[in-house]
Order: sequence, then C-alpha cells, then structure tokens
Amino acid sequence: MDLVGTWTGRTACLLQEAMRMTNEAFAERLGVSDRTISRWHASPDMTHRPEVQQILDTAYEQAGEAVQRRFALLLRPPAPRMEAQALRVAIAVVLRGDEVLLVCRRGDGELRWQFPAGMVKPGVDPSTVAVQETHGETGVHCTVRQQLGERVHPVTGVMASYFLADHLAGEATNRDPLENVDVAFVPRTALTRFIPQEQIYPPILEALEATV
Repeated sequence: MDLVGTWTGRTACLLQEAMRMTNEAFAERLGVSDRTISRWHASPDMTHRPEVQQILDTAYEQAGEAVQRRFALLLRPPAPRMEAQALRVAIAVVLRGDEVLLVCRRGDGELRWQFPAGMVKPGVDPSTVAVQETHGETGVHCTVRQQLGERVHPVTGVMASYFLADHLAGEATNRDPLENVDVAFVPRTALTRFIPQEQIYPPILEALEATV
C-alpha cells in the first residue's frame, strides 16, 4: 500500500469520502455492518485488525484511478490556518421622528423584518458601513448619532455592532430586491409587532424609549 501503511478510522473514512459513499453503501461494499462504519467515524485514531486492513487495501486497489486521486488529496495535511477575523456586521437603527427603518429579508423559507445591516470588512469603520449599507439597501441617507453596543448575535453567531442613526433624506425604497422583499418606516411603538421583543438587542429598546 503506497499511501497508507496502516489503516485507521480516519483513513478508512477518507476512503469512504473519496468513494462518495454513504455509511450504508460503504459498509455493503466492505462486507461489514453500518455500526462498524459509524464506529470508525467516532474513533479516527483506532487501528484496524489485520483482516480489515486487507479488506480496505482491496477496496482501495479496486476503487479506480479517480477515487485514488481524490483519496490522495484528502490525505494531504491541511494548510496552516490563517488567523481569521471574526465575522462582523454593522446594524443601523435609523430614526425618522416617531418611526424606525426596517427591511424585510428573505431567508430560510420565511420572511423576517430587521434593521438594515451590512458585513464589515477588515480595516473598515463599522459606523461607515452602517450608513453606507442603509443607503444601499433602502435609499435612505442617515448619520450615526451613537453606538449602542456590540454582542455576538444569538442567531447568526457573528459579532454585531449596533448604531443609533438619524434620518437625513430619502424615502424608504427596496434597492436590493434579491435580498429584501420590502423596506419601510414603521412606528417605534409598533416595532415588536415586526420583530419579537426577545430578539431585539435591549439597548435598542432603551434608546427608542429614551428618544420618544
């Protein structure tokens, strides 16, 4: 065996991946039980008995050149991981008198109302992103009044930076129909009819009550 001197749970599962087989199909191909394959996935460091080593040798040799190439690629050690910046979004809570700006997004088979938001690239000021994304999504020009805080978003897991902003000009228009179904200014007192209160970052509610 050129690539594998001793089969382990990990290398056997990599062969399964290279063969693009389900646990059931791989088990049938090798003549073992589905439970055995599941045990290999759960114990990547295990070493197989000699008779299983032979079965896996044969399966590899009979798999064909395409599978063997995929298997060789999967065996390569992973490249060193670069230190990645956590994903960050900037969220704008835009006020116009007694109204707040919302967008209705598509996603996961249902529609969700939320505040305008955009991804923050490394080195870019989140407050600038909040202003730019608001205009890009809704056509509304705004200016940031203050940062309300940051948190790891409980649903998406990304770092979210929240900004209270004031409307400067422009009517709410859906300028991103691929992402959004609608945009609208809604009464602040009706906000929880669009977004469940438990999903709203508490400092947003505090800021809206303080500025009524």
